[in-house]
Amino acid sequence: MNRKEFLNKIGFGAAFALTVTCLHSCEKENTTPTGPVDFTLNLSDLANVALANIGGYVIQNAVVIAKTATGYAAATVICSHEGQQQITYRGTPNQWYCSAHGATFDINGVGQNANGSKGLTIYKTTLSGNSLRIYS
Repeated sequence: MNRKEFLNKIGFGAAFALTVTCLHSCEKENTTPTGPVDFTLNLSDLANVALANIGGYVIQNAVVIAKTATGYAAATVICSHEGQQQITYRGTPNQWYCSAHGATFDINGVGQNANGSKGLTIYKTTLSGNSLRIYS
């Protein structure tokens, strides 16, 4: 093997290694939350004042908690489209929305457009007095 052949083989090997590394790093991350969610909000706390009005929402512990016309709803703040933490709540039309790419989900987490097709993790809520429990 001469010098030119040797350098060509090394060049192709290095290019292959870089390509594989780059492609692997561009894969979508697993956006499924790890571990159970279980915490309680005190609705009388000033930090949760947005939950006093229908359409209001707060974000705590990577969960979006919203006041809907029928009670409270909770979803992960992590969008299933590209794993960005930009899920918010839109009171009209009662949906979860990702401001990064426009993914929309109904209140039950079902995707409503192509970017929301993977769905959204939804959590349970239970109200007891001024305490709102959010759990999986």
